[in-house]
Amino acid sequence: MSNKRNSGKFGEAKSAEDAAVADYETIDDAAANATTVDDGAAGAGPEAGEKPETIVASVEASQDAAQEQAEAAAEEDLDGEDSLTFSNGVIEKIVAIAMHDVPGVIGMKGGWLNRVQDVIGVSDSRKGVSVEVTPDASVRVNISVLIEYGAYAPQVFEDVKKAVVKNVTGMTGLSVAGVNLRIEDVLTADEVSARNKAEKVAEDKALAEAAEAATAAGDEAAE
Repeated sequence: MSNKRNSGKFGEAKSAEDAAVADYETIDDAAANATTVDDGAAGAGPEAGEKPETIVASVEASQDAAQEQAEAAAEEDLDGEDSLTFSNGVIEKIVAIAMHDVPGVIGMKGGWLNRVQDVIGVSDSRKGVSVEVTPDASVRVNISVLIEYGAYAPQVFEDVKKAVVKNVTGMTGLSVAGVNLRIEDVLTADEVSARNKAEKVAEDKALAEAAEAATAAGDEAAE
């Protein structure tokens, strides 16, 4: 019995010793891991052996890059301040002059299509035209015209739209959102002939007055 008890105690002592050794090894492993973590944290900073001059150069390069970005942003802001706009009167005049080349259209509301009068400024070429600017910066054009008797109104309408889009977009770059055409009157050949005679008299008178004014201005300049 005594031997069995002693052997049992010896076995227990042996087991305790093995457990103590195992705990000691676990502690060593934990210390080694802690050392590795410390080394990794230290490596997060400047690389070992990196010179201060290298660090300064890196900082300066970053500052230069930031300055270049700021200058580029400033240039973009300056570009953003540029703009191109047109008064409604300009677009109205473009449309009115474009009507000269539309077959079947012989006048605008309130006046004839007369190139000479338009040039010397004795008529308002914008009569019969109005424009509206839409929220998307396009333009909607409203036109009132006189057409020849016998002219096919739907074809006149198509020709007017083409002329408006071609001239407005070609000169301003603006898109035309829509064209509204109103036929104010239909004139027969006799009516057109009579009014052309009256217009010819008014035109000759306007040209003569313009020539006299130019001559008088030249005489004053000579004096």
